[in-house]
Amino acid sequence: MKPKISLITLGVTDLGRALRFYRDGLGFPVHMETPEVVFFALEGTWLAVWSREALAADVGVPNAGSGFGGFSLAHNVASREEVDSVLATAVAAGARLVKPAREAEWGGYTGYFADPDGFPWEVAWNPGFDLT
Repeated sequence: MKPKISLITLGVTDLGRALRFYRDGLGFPVHMETPEVVFFALEGTWLAVWSREALAADVGVPNAGSGFGGFSLAHNVASREEVDSVLATAVAAGARLVKPAREAEWGGYTGYFADPDGFPWEVAWNPGFDLT
């Protein structure tokens, strides 16, 4: 098995709102859009947004639950300034600032926003581990 994550699918409550947030607000390039799902072709990994109800049915689990899902998505950048810029862009696009950027105990600089469906995104600069 090749060790990689090729696609992350988020179950969203409003597909149109998610499309506008990721495409128009964050500038993610759309690869394919249907009435049921939108695929964004990113560098290294793809992102899909699909109705939460349809995703739950596809997985075979109940469409219930709220609160912390036990994971976060991350966007790593090349500088502290970019962390602040990406957080500001996300908030302007409709995200909620969860944790303002600050010095991290591991030596970097990081903050969090939540997309319109509440999925947490970390924006980080890590001077010792280049993930950009």
